[in-house]
Amino acid sequence: MTSMPTPTTRPQALTALFLAVAMAATVGSALGFQHLGGYIPCKLCYEQRIPYYVGVPLMLLALVAATVRLPPVVSRGLLFAGGLLMAYGLYLGVYHSGVEWGFWPGPTDCGMVVAPPDTGGKGVLDALNTIVPPSCDKAALRILGLSLAGWNAIASLALAIVAFRGAFAKAG
Repeated sequence: MTSMPTPTTRPQALTALFLAVAMAATVGSALGFQHLGGYIPCKLCYEQRIPYYVGVPLMLLALVAATVRLPPVVSRGLLFAGGLLMAYGLYLGVYHSGVEWGFWPGPTDCGMVVAPPDTGGKGVLDALNTIVPPSCDKAALRILGLSLAGWNAIASLALAIVAFRGAFAKAG
């Protein structure tokens, strides 16, 4: 007996593996912009990461389900749930992008949700003059005209399509 997925679950296994890696790379990029690039995320930026934090382990479970030959409905259901998570990520990305473009108002409590950086021995009041908390309605960075929220919307759309296609793929 081999440990390879059955033909019925092979497309789901490959899809789950792709999605786990792609979701991890996407949220890893956001973490890189934050920790290496110095871009402090706003409240909506943090919320956009939640589908990825849930989705990566979910896709790993789908991979395991397909690999150990659980009934195909299990891996397909997990892929479908991943598609729903990415659809929610698409909603969050579009919502945040719309706030940045001024199409609709953002949350009233959108400001810094992380601890401020080290003040270098100065008091908190001195630091207030130099630390500008991020706002949900101002894009910190635009790449090819799109903010990171816009790019997240595109990534979420693509990953949702892949997940839904994998959930409904025919036997390979």
